[in-house]
Amino acid sequence: MPSPDLLVRIEAAKRAVLAQADFLHREFGRARSAWKSDGTRVTAADIAISEAIFRELGAHFPDDELLSEELGDGTAAITLKARFAWVLDPIDGTNNYALGIPHCAISLALLEDGVPVYGVIYELARRVLLHGGPGLGAWEGEKPVRVKTGEKPDQRLLGFHSPMDKRFAPHAARLVERFKIRALGSSTLHLAYVGAGLLDGAVDHNVKVWDIAAAVPFCQGAGAEVRYLREPVFPLRVFDLHMPRVPFCAGAPAVCEELAGLLRD
Repeated sequence: MPSPDLLVRIEAAKRAVLAQADFLHREFGRARSAWKSDGTRVTAADIAISEAIFRELGAHFPDDELLSEELGDGTAAITLKARFAWVLDPIDGTNNYALGIPHCAISLALLEDGVPVYGVIYELARRVLLHGGPGLGAWEGEKPVRVKTGEKPDQRLLGFHSPMDKRFAPHAARLVERFKIRALGSSTLHLAYVGAGLLDGAVDHNVKVWDIAAAVPFCQGAGAEVRYLREPVFPLRVFDLHMPRVPFCAGAPAVCEELAGLLRD
């Protein structure tokens, strides 16, 4: 059985994320944006959502670590010391959000001893809360969801973004021969859609830990496997805005095994 400490945080996470849904919709396509030094876009809505969610969580759980892509000066790595930590991407798919393309989400992960144990994701396009974790199931609102299995090979859908590092271009060629490709501009949603049974698999070479921290436990709760193509990023010991990218593949176990084989150099 999950501990009371975990359960109270799960409920708090859902409340904190849902409390920002109206604001997310109100600022959609109109929030003022700027470009950061790493070439990624940030909007005023990213900052406001980060501050609001962490203000609420910090009031209830003052000893927890609060980690976000959009807060802090970005110069110092943070060593995780608390039992519980939160990893937030206030808007995954910020480019989409700023331009008025609805594939974006608030993504909040709860980590225990560095391991993601629950994820809460508010999807703007479908106005739905996806949430779940290993041993706790996966849910779309109040409806349980599961990873897809047994799809015919020529009907399978794969969430995939072209790799920024062109050394991985051969991977793209192999994947398009086996799957129908969807590129939504949100790594969180690609991975979450695997758990929700909307996509058969996902592959990404470009993500940082905050892009996937919430979707990983959600997928695991839905019976999916997430496999890292380099060393595993979890348990997370250090949060660093300059950390390396985290290439991965995900899907039902058989699909994940197939994807891993296609991605071997």
